[in-house]
Amino acid sequence: MAKLAVLFDLDDTLLWDDRSVKEAFDATCQAGAEAAGVDAVELEEAVRKEARSLYESYETFPFTKMIGINPFEGLWANFREGEQEEFRKLEQLAPTYRREAWTKGLKALGVDNQELGARLAEQFPAERRARPIVYDETFRLLDALKGKYKLLLLTNGSPDLQQEKLTGVPQLAPYFDHIIISGAFGEGKPAVSIFRHALERLGIEPEQGIMVGDKLTTDILGANIIGMDSVWINRHGAVRSDEIVPTYEIKHLEELLPLLG
Repeated sequence: MAKLAVLFDLDDTLLWDDRSVKEAFDATCQAGAEAAGVDAVELEEAVRKEARSLYESYETFPFTKMIGINPFEGLWANFREGEQEEFRKLEQLAPTYRREAWTKGLKALGVDNQELGARLAEQFPAERRARPIVYDETFRLLDALKGKYKLLLLTNGSPDLQQEKLTGVPQLAPYFDHIIISGAFGEGKPAVSIFRHALERLGIEPEQGIMVGDKLTTDILGANIIGMDSVWINRHGAVRSDEIVPTYEIKHLEELLPLLG
């Protein structure tokens, strides 16, 4: 059946979030390394490790996992929006989480300096916000699709953080007929409910849409469950098992065009 709509993931599908985060870590850890006399690479490794451990220790972790908010988003998110009570808990936790992740990371390298940890905890969000990076092919692809297909953005994450990412690249949102953020909807990919909601917004059946995303466990699995064709954007040559099998696999967004005919 001919496709009427294309559904896109946001992070690391259209926006190069991994690069934005890595560059923010590089800049912040370099500042920390110079101030504390430690290795910047080792500091990043330590902070990432401490951030994951702290994040998973909070009572909000099952919620963030369900919505699709990772530990490094927590290092710069404010969590001021979202109706669920868990977002209010995250809003209160966030400043402490940021400080402790950086302070504990320093301490793991033998540097006990809470003041520096607090300073780096504020620098990282600023560095990340300064880097709204888009893949080179993103707008070329969207230009080719706009007007020919209904376009829907289906992204996991905190409502205010995902909106902030879109605000950082103001040309992006106007391409889409609908934008659905898991934290605003109340459940994240791969839940059947959020995919059904997307189909209802588009007014299509599953076979009339195609989902494009970089994560097998959310984008591809969710589409597969509901009976929609799926396209896995695998830019880095990751090896998958046969547990979750996409309809198509591509390395570059513009490889989607021939698949749509």
